[in-house]
Amino acid sequence: MEEENEKESVEQEQPELEGESLQIIQLQQEIEAQKNKNLRLLADMENLRKRMQKEKQDLMRYSVENVIAEFLTPLDNFENALGFAQGASEETRNWATGFEMILTQFRDILSQHNISSFSSEGTHFDPHCHEAIEMEESDAHSEGTILQEFVKGYKCGDRVLRPARVKVAKLAKKKEEQEEKNQESEKETTHESKTK
Repeated sequence: MEEENEKESVEQEQPELEGESLQIIQLQQEIEAQKNKNLRLLADMENLRKRMQKEKQDLMRYSVENVIAEFLTPLDNFENALGFAQGASEETRNWATGFEMILTQFRDILSQHNISSFSSEGTHFDPHCHEAIEMEESDAHSEGTILQEFVKGYKCGDRVLRPARVKVAKLAKKKEEQEEKNQESEKETTHESKTK
């Protein structure tokens, strides 16, 4: 009888042990799931922190660039005024020498912020870098060539801070009409060859 009681108690303990081991496995799985969830949250928080830091740096950079861009027009006027000093009196040229030193300091500040002017005359018109304020018919230059630069353009690294304001060459009307006729005749020739 005692053996039967022992068998019954062992049989009762086995389901209890199986139930407890299932609970342990479930708890371990829940702990693992919580660990994974916490790791994902930490990674998300780190990514958010990095993104906010980058946005802050970009905002600061663009703010500095915008302020500097506002100073470019007075700086251009300052350069133009100094250009007229060469034909002035000796006293005025002496004053101009001092102002040229100040202008050099301004240029140094611009270069410290990686801001530089770019030359446009003789290059091909690029709408990202140039603003066409005048067009002139020309047989001597190909269409889209920049003939004159009225206002210097500035870049900060590869980004255009202020486009150059320029005069652009365009084809003379006679040449333009001739090119249009040539294009029309090419279209007709192409259309005729397709229909055959």
